[in-house]
Amino acid sequence: MNLLLIHIDGASKGNPGPSGIGVVISKNGRVIKNISSYIGETTNNVAEYTSLIWALQEALKLKAEVLKINTDSQLLYRQIKKIYKTKHPNIVGLLNQATHLISGFKQVSINHVPREQNSAADKLATQAVKDELKKNRSLIKGQTEGGRPAIAGRKVRAPEDSALSNTEACAGLELWESARDGKCHRK
Repeated sequence: MNLLLIHIDGASKGNPGPSGIGVVISKNGRVIKNISSYIGETTNNVAEYTSLIWALQEALKLKAEVLKINTDSQLLYRQIKKIYKTKHPNIVGLLNQATHLISGFKQVSINHVPREQNSAADKLATQAVKDELKKNRSLIKGQTEGGRPAIAGRKVRAPEDSALSNTEACAGLELWESARDGKCHRK
């Protein structure tokens, strides 16, 4: 049985904004492939799904039969598991593509893991965006004077997210709370 352990992550500087993906593929406890790619300007959710699709495509090329995929995206995990409904057409299309690719394997398990257990994929996704921003400074927008994107007051959900309310989304983030303005703020 050809088993692969895969960690996936998507990153977006802004939502939408310049985005990248990170994929770490391991076999028998050894990393056999790292993927770090800039995917253009999109939302974080599209980046998360794109990382899953790239991982599945790469696993097919490697002739894997069984996959164990780890993601720190609770939204992607819950949409794949059909815990959350997927309504936005962009995400529905990506979900359908991922589901189609999954059918090409004997067994696929997708697991939600803490961010700390997904740091290698996170670094690859973030590095793809940073490298592109260094090459193309015109992609940078909405920065504070210190050159770092503002965090407080940012919206948690992109339009294509599930029907999860901002209050529910903020509740999953320990340092954030929801306000009546529909945004999450630092506690």
